[in-house]
Amino acid sequence: MTDYFISVRNIRRGAFGSEPGTTRFLEVPDDAMEPQPNHGIGRTRWVERVMEDARCGTDPATGRECGDILVFVHGYNNHPEIVVQRHRQLKSGLARAGFDGVMVSFDWPSNNIALNYLEDRSDARLTSIKLVDDCIRLFTLTQLRGCAYNVHLLAHSTGAYVIREGFDDADDRRNIAATNWTASQIVLIAADVSAKSMGSQDSKSTSLYRHCIRLTNYQNPYDSVLKLSNIKRVGVAPRAGRIGLPDNAPQKAVNVNCGDHYQTLEPEDSAGGVWGHSWFFDDAGFARDLVHTLKGDIDRNYIPTRTRAAGGSLSLTPGK
Repeated sequence: MTDYFISVRNIRRGAFGSEPGTTRFLEVPDDAMEPQPNHGIGRTRWVERVMEDARCGTDPATGRECGDILVFVHGYNNHPEIVVQRHRQLKSGLARAGFDGVMVSFDWPSNNIALNYLEDRSDARLTSIKLVDDCIRLFTLTQLRGCAYNVHLLAHSTGAYVIREGFDDADDRRNIAATNWTASQIVLIAADVSAKSMGSQDSKSTSLYRHCIRLTNYQNPYDSVLKLSNIKRVGVAPRAGRIGLPDNAPQKAVNVNCGDHYQTLEPEDSAGGVWGHSWFFDDAGFARDLVHTLKGDIDRNYIPTRTRAAGGSLSLTPGK
């Protein structure tokens, strides 16, 4: 089955490179190991195909076509081949867990060199606005066609930074700020953003919260990639993917601690990544919880894959 991608990488020697480039809309065949420039098709045709595959019926209350589109934003140091592997892992796991929508990957330029972290964050900032312009708003404008599609975002690692920067920049542009665009569920895994910056009063994230219905942060206290002693992160604040959201996060924000569940798993390589930072891509328990989150049929405090402590904190239930 075709895999849908939006690539904002440059082209070098006939293949996608690691620098910002023109936005391209891709249909990647299921036998392809990585996206290629010749997988590109016209934007209008691409949007129509994604919406057709995402359609799950008609909303009985409104009579409008409805469906779910999940946009995955990868993290730093991801070669296109790794992005495809993780896309397919997530897509397969979510399908087994009952997700009947469509998954799209937003492939921004990041290198596969271990110490390229700072350059990748710079490229993330340069291309983040394309996530809003050429992806989120592209789908949310389908509401004008009489459709009722939910657009969700799933960000891994530095992908959370890409989303936050894109939303913040969009609100600074008058022509976009004046339009009504909203993502339904925003989900962060191994989020490589400051935990403090996710508070309700922090200017860096106000746009992020303003333009979503709910934000869920999956926290893993055992994520060694996000530790402060990591050479790539010297001098930066504790990350939301490791210590969770701050106490002053908005009401629409939800933190799910995955530590107990993670400790029941067998460590292994996950599409070439560090297991503690990328276990989400392989885990059936996470996939089931994510599907409940995307569907939104059950209150966040009563999703069956979660345990609620006396103080109200939520954890992913081990073995679920």
